[in-house]
Amino acid sequence: MTALDVRPIAPAVLTALRTADDAGRPPVHSVDTAGGAPLRCCLDRARPGDRIALLGYAPLRRWAAETGADPGPYDELGPVFVHADPCPGPAGGWPGAMHGGPRVLRAYDAAGRILRGVPGEPDELPALAAELLADPDVAVVHVRALAFGCFMHEVRRAAPDQPCA
Repeated sequence: MTALDVRPIAPAVLTALRTADDAGRPPVHSVDTAGGAPLRCCLDRARPGDRIALLGYAPLRRWAAETGADPGPYDELGPVFVHADPCPGPAGGWPGAMHGGPRVLRAYDAAGRILRGVPGEPDELPALAAELLADPDVAVVHVRALAFGCFMHEVRRAAPDQPCA
C-alpha cells in the first residue's frame, strides 16, 4: 500500500491567511460555542469555546505555487475553518475526526488537472487515497466534503523516510 502524507494547511500559509485570505479579505472570526467545526490547521474538530476563523482558501493554487504547476480553470477558492490563533497542528496519521460523513477524493496530475474523483465513506478514505496515489500519474489528492464540496485536507505520497498515515 502507498504510504500517505496527510497535510493540513501549512503553518506559514496559515500565518498569512489569518491576516488576509486567498481572496484578499480578512478572516471572519467567531467562537464555536457548540464545537465541531472542521479545522484545517490541526485536522481536528473545534471544541466548545474555541476561537475560530472562516476564510477563503485556494488549495490547488497553493500546491501549484509550490510545484510550479498551472491549475488553470481548476483553480478554485472555498471556505475553510482554522483556529483563529496558532495551534500545535495535527496529531499525525489519518484525521478520522475530520470525516463524519461521505467524502470525495479528487486526484490531480502534476499539471494541476483533475484526473478523477472517487466518493467514499470515512472508513474507506485512507485505502482510497493510497489506491489513487499508487497511480504514477496522480501527483496530489484532495479530500473534500461530498455534500458541500469543501476542501478538508491534502494527501501526497509519503517520502521514503517519513512516517505514514
